[in-house]
Amino acid sequence: QVQLVESGGGLVQPGGSLRLSCAASGSIRSIYDMGWYRQTPGKQRELVATITSSGTRNYGDSVKGRFTISRDNAENTVSLQMYSLKPEDTAVYYCYADIDWKDYWGQGTQVTVSS
Repeated sequence: QVQLVESGGGLVQPGGSLRLSCAASGSIRSIYDMGWYRQTPGKQRELVATITSSGTRNYGDSVKGRFTISRDNAENTVSLQMYSLKPEDTAVYYCYADIDWKDYWGQGTQVTVSS
């Protein structure tokens, strides 16, 4: 059984930084795309960033230049380093992975940007 477990959410002041991590575990043959999405109440889940197994990165327009996604293929982990956080970045952040051609999601971790 495959699991994605996130860590690193919390409360941060505007302008601050936070790092999210996600580890995939279980019966895994190959991990293709990995990434992060976020959702606020009443809105659709939106792309934050994705990264392919070869390292190609894609970012949502609202986070370009502020967030950096990275992954460790040996450890089956993906991380999101967030800088210059804004109140509008407040959301539940979900880890995503395409594992053996199936989509998996983490349970979500809350990020709150507030003074």
